[in-house]
Amino acid sequence: MRNTAKITTAVLAAGALTLGLSACGSDKDAATDTSGPLVVAASPTPHAEILNFVKDNLAEKAGLDLEVKEVSDYVTPNTSTEDGSVGANFFQTKPYLDDFNQKRGTHIVPVVDVHLEPLGLYSHKVKKADDLKSGATVAVPNDTVNEGRALQLLAANKIITLKDGVGTSATPADITDNPKNLEFKELEAAQTPRALDDVDAAVVNGNYAIGADLKPAKDALVLETAKNNPNNNLLAVKEGQENDPRVKKLAKLLTSPEVKKFIEDKYAGAVLPSF
Repeated sequence: MRNTAKITTAVLAAGALTLGLSACGSDKDAATDTSGPLVVAASPTPHAEILNFVKDNLAEKAGLDLEVKEVSDYVTPNTSTEDGSVGANFFQTKPYLDDFNQKRGTHIVPVVDVHLEPLGLYSHKVKKADDLKSGATVAVPNDTVNEGRALQLLAANKIITLKDGVGTSATPADITDNPKNLEFKELEAAQTPRALDDVDAAVVNGNYAIGADLKPAKDALVLETAKNNPNNNLLAVKEGQENDPRVKKLAKLLTSPEVKKFIEDKYAGAVLPSF
């Protein structure tokens, strides 16, 4: 087993969020009380920022009462959506969602794609990927999909070679050629940018890169391409809530020209609209 302590911490955090939301609500939960605000759990950057733009500029005119709950891990938003503590979430990709549902028995479904956050390799110690020394340590996210995505990024840039067909389920065990004898340090995704002073390089998710003041288009040694990329970030709900009128309003607003312009202006290529 790996990262048991971190998983336990995330589960406790999920419980804390659940209790907090329940305490300030009524007997109806956030998912089924369509007369109340739509509570959306979201990663702080860029997801909550995009939602808060919608809340501050578009929601009132559309008749949507929107409440944004910022969550920093990749477990709590789905568990809280599953148990009804929140009505929706906005933080994840379809491959991650599918893996989460399969492993945890949850019933979360996508509503609409919103944006892409290119995954990148960053370093405080070298300027180019080719400058990584033999035996260098590279931090990668420890969740199944993002670790596989990180390794695919390295493989696409000929830093390592992976077994054919492993896709986003790839792990370091699937590496067939490692010319630089890189050592991989598996960390919770949110910890990867914080590890940059302790490792030679780290593969960092786009939202965490932005939160750490990294500029993907400028600072990444190698960066995912947006072309034919399946890793769009999406709005998601528990199965059966797709037709909630509040969810439909939010989906329409998140794919509006106003949000597209906001993403393009604010993130300058670090976040790309998917619509």
